[in-house]
Amino acid sequence: MSSVNQQTSLAAPQGEATVLFVDDEENILAALKRLFRSGGYRLLTATSASAGLEILVKEPVDVVISDMRMPNMDGAQFLKLVAEKWPDTMRMLLTGYADLTSAVKAINEGQIYRYISKPWEDNDLKLTMQRALEQRFLVKEKQRLEELTRRQNHELSELNAGLEKKVKARTAELEQMMGMLDTAHQELKRHYATTISVFSNLVELREGHSAGHSRRVADIARRLARRLELDKAATKDVIFAALLHDIGQLSLSDEVLRTPFNNLIQKDREKLMRHPKLGESVLMALEPLHGAAALIAAHHECYDGSGFPNKLAGEAIPLGARVITVADDYDALQMGLIAPKRYTAGEARDYIVQQRDKRYDPRVVDAFALIVEEIAREERLAPAVTVKLGDLKPGMVLARDLVTADGMLLLAKGHVFDGRLIHKVAVVAETLEQGLQFFITPESVDGAS
Repeated sequence: MSSVNQQTSLAAPQGEATVLFVDDEENILAALKRLFRSGGYRLLTATSASAGLEILVKEPVDVVISDMRMPNMDGAQFLKLVAEKWPDTMRMLLTGYADLTSAVKAINEGQIYRYISKPWEDNDLKLTMQRALEQRFLVKEKQRLEELTRRQNHELSELNAGLEKKVKARTAELEQMMGMLDTAHQELKRHYATTISVFSNLVELREGHSAGHSRRVADIARRLARRLELDKAATKDVIFAALLHDIGQLSLSDEVLRTPFNNLIQKDREKLMRHPKLGESVLMALEPLHGAAALIAAHHECYDGSGFPNKLAGEAIPLGARVITVADDYDALQMGLIAPKRYTAGEARDYIVQQRDKRYDPRVVDAFALIVEEIAREERLAPAVTVKLGDLKPGMVLARDLVTADGMLLLAKGHVFDGRLIHKVAVVAETLEQGLQFFITPESVDGAS
């Protein structure tokens, strides 16, 4: 061994490192302790391989430096056991030149970090120790980071699981809320539909002998809107406007309503001509009916500009209003609301076709002609069975409108009877003191229970 003229101070890379020296010669152990005492290491010694193993069982050791030649168990065998039981501990072998072949074998079998030839050079040994500890601490840091990553991944996994549960719970809440909003929206729509139905019934009651006019106009207007491929919102406005197009007439006297338009005196005619704008103003307080209100205001305008109240012409008239004009006049002609003579369905159709491009939009008239043919075909193909009130049964379906003797509509065709509805109809019939005639679809008669 050579003495050290210049002392090199090397601290452990991270905290206090523990080093174990194993040699059966006390003087070698003493020399190693003196060499590394100033390095800030925790130094342990053992005079045999078995004693070194006992220390390793009890103490965490960062670096083991063992002599090659020792009784009972040599350094190569000892370090091989250390590699098997404490693989993270850095292992170095002190060996003489004569043991070089054994040292190479020990390096291969015991995975020894470095072998050191005797006699050693102090600075080289210190530098070797430092590098061994740096590698040892790199391994420790790697293990620490891997454990940290594993723990964080586990925590992240648990966090994600918790977040997924929260997201699922929140999604369920949102779905429930959306369901409630949808229910509320449907309820609101139902209320508006009920309001329109109530208004329409008031108009029906006011119409007297022409009861059912608004509903029939709405049915034809709906067919026209679909034939002309109006969108859903526009079709809804057309149907609502058709049901309520005469709501402005509620303020007129019975005499004015009973007199055909062409027979009215000028003063009464002017009153009647104000009802479209009056109907619009009545509905303006209901925002969802603003579109329908605009159609009501223009449903007596004519395509050639001869209508009222604003003398609009052509495309300046809303399409929905042009649709209602055709449907309204078709039924009004048959009811005697325009001229004293009541037109037949065929005569009313011919009148509208003749006024194509004059009173009526030609595109709407063309669609109307097809719809009249459809309605006639449906009536021919839809026979009905006459049933008395006492023979009504749940499940039966009205094939035609149920109207009173004076023309008031009670139920529209297509209604399905149940026990509650049959009872209500019986009460109404008793109140009106008149018999009612029910036209039922044949298939529903067979299937009624």
